[in-house]
Amino acid sequence: MTDPRTTPLHARHEALGASFTDFGGWLMPVRYTSDLAEHKAVREAAGLFDISHMAEFLVEGPDAGALLDHALAGRLSTLVDDQAKYSLLLAEDGGIIDDVIVYRDGAETFLVVANAGNHDPVAEALVERAADFDATVHDATDEFALIAVQGPVSQVVLESTPALHVDGALGDLRYYRKVGARFALADGTAAPVHVARTGYTGEDGFELYVPVTAAVEVWDALAAAGEPLGLVPAGLAARDTLRLEAGMPLYGHELSRDVVPAQAGLGRVVVFDKGDFVGRDALSAVIAADAPVLVGLVSEGRRAGRAGYAVFDGAGDEAAQVGTVTSGALSPTLGHPIALAYVTPAASAVGTELHLDVRGTRIPATVTAPPFYRRKK
Repeated sequence: MTDPRTTPLHARHEALGASFTDFGGWLMPVRYTSDLAEHKAVREAAGLFDISHMAEFLVEGPDAGALLDHALAGRLSTLVDDQAKYSLLLAEDGGIIDDVIVYRDGAETFLVVANAGNHDPVAEALVERAADFDATVHDATDEFALIAVQGPVSQVVLESTPALHVDGALGDLRYYRKVGARFALADGTAAPVHVARTGYTGEDGFELYVPVTAAVEVWDALAAAGEPLGLVPAGLAARDTLRLEAGMPLYGHELSRDVVPAQAGLGRVVVFDKGDFVGRDALSAVIAADAPVLVGLVSEGRRAGRAGYAVFDGAGDEAAQVGTVTSGALSPTLGHPIALAYVTPAASAVGTELHLDVRGTRIPATVTAPPFYRRKK
């Protein structure tokens, strides 16, 4: 078995006392101090995340937009420069290979950002689907480090970082847009940086794409600027509870090759009137009437349903199982258990009373529409 890879910031995480786990083939920090403290900091101030494990692919050439329209479920060719879009990479049968973010860098250049654990299938699919197009796919994963600043004061953190020089005012940068920047390095040179107003926490925030060689200096500068503002380094545990509260799916939990977009509530991502694309024929067919669909569940008390726990339509011994939890936690922000689960359509209406089997005890839960948490504007 291959040892997990480490990001350019691994030594910083060790120095901060992080605990680690293998995530998508990368040794990533789970937490530095406390899951709850890191979660709370992101909701109230800001968190600093190393997300350099993500996979990046540059798609370039005259047919780059047409290739992505064919390869992905959305219409990417109409993106304007520096705009981003969430999309899905589908298999021929409509199953989800990965969910991705696509940025347009220029007339003939796009950046596709995929999940770390899906690097190989995404690379294989993009290269294969590029065969009939005048476009190339370049794996740029080892060229980028990716650092996220998430939380209500994230803009102030970036604006308070002296070495970071952004092209324009961050306050004018819209959601799912990016802007160029330069970071003044200690050796007197400047590193190019892409600053994107995107994130995976439900809060305002930014993701910075920086050259691997500049990662440590950028991390240190952001940490120093943000510390007086309440910024703390945050790990995967906080990232998971934050994204769950925001109702954001995680590949391998809510999304998989066995799920089609409509089941996951992502039918809106699929564009049918753009011409042929991989998975179109399968998605044009009617989904089976009993195909499970993704719902939110809320319950009282402190005992949370976890991934793999069964969902029942009643509390008694004769209750029928109607679904399975994909993600669940005691919400740090809301103070009660929340979960995402796939259930039968008959059990999916908002307000339906169900039960979770939490280690042999049936816990009442109510179907709700995610997200569980919305940030204050």
